[in-house]
Amino acid sequence: MLNLERLRTLDALARHGSVSGAAEGLHITTSAVSQQMAKLEREVGQRLLAKHGRGVRLTDAGRLLAEHAARILSQVELAQADLEAQRGQVAGELRISAFPTAARGLFPAALAELKERHPALRVRSRELEPENGIRGVVRGDLDLAVVLDWYNKPMPLPDGLVKALLLDDPADVALPAAHPLAGRDEIDLAELAEDEWITWGEGEFCHEWLMFTLRSKGVEPIVAHRAAESHTQLNLVAAGLGVCVAPLLGRDPLPGGVVTVPLRQRVRRHVFVVWRADADRRPSIRAAVRALRAAGERVGGAALVDGAPVDGSSEAGVPQAGATEPGAPVRTAATAS
Repeated sequence: MLNLERLRTLDALARHGSVSGAAEGLHITTSAVSQQMAKLEREVGQRLLAKHGRGVRLTDAGRLLAEHAARILSQVELAQADLEAQRGQVAGELRISAFPTAARGLFPAALAELKERHPALRVRSRELEPENGIRGVVRGDLDLAVVLDWYNKPMPLPDGLVKALLLDDPADVALPAAHPLAGRDEIDLAELAEDEWITWGEGEFCHEWLMFTLRSKGVEPIVAHRAAESHTQLNLVAAGLGVCVAPLLGRDPLPGGVVTVPLRQRVRRHVFVVWRADADRRPSIRAAVRALRAAGERVGGAALVDGAPVDGSSEAGVPQAGATEPGAPVRTAATAS
């Protein structure tokens, strides 16, 4: 009989593409991965791995068994979710990530609420950029990821994920106090055509959004500085080194010498949480989304879309498993199972 933990190891190898990646994803050593695979090869009587340069690759038999392993593990996830739902208990471990400003703006309140209301639930959180958070959920390394997209640039989601919108996060432009436009009630992005920009890292979703948005206004952006953290960007603005977009969520008190001005065309980003469809019924998922929504409602100035309930929730903010009525979680195409 095939051993479930060994199939999980094979699945991790197929998803991560290396022994070290599988070990990191499973939180075990590389030698433990190798031992599990050696035992699995003995069980099936076939080679599942072959040397490939300094690493390994799956053989034809390995790829075939990995496809079955993914389906088996998905069914196990569904069974565990159904059992949790039947018990109705919020317990066990929940692994969650968020991009930095959401971690700063939502996690303290949301995770404290989960700890108080559900002491049997162990939450493990980390900061990850949206793309990495989504990959972690797809791979099964994370249960939930708080991610974002922008009003004019949706974030593509892989098949088999469910998402629930938490809040809309308005953004202003941050200027040095001595900037000629600093005293305006609102400005247009096109008026900043000659300014140097402080933006996110090359290839990051938010950086790509800013480049796309400025170019759609006929502005070829002048990128002077890059910084992943918003408070670093704002301190560079304070030093007179450029301008930046300043979302409200997780925004620290502005440094001296910085002013924010609303944009004429309102700029906002959508903050939402994603999880795997096969974990849809887990009470811990439902509790976490409820807590994240409550934290979002407490963020000053950020609001639910049009004041409506969160997309992907009931009126109480709880994801509804398998629902199809308006307000149900938004699903991408279902994964094979």
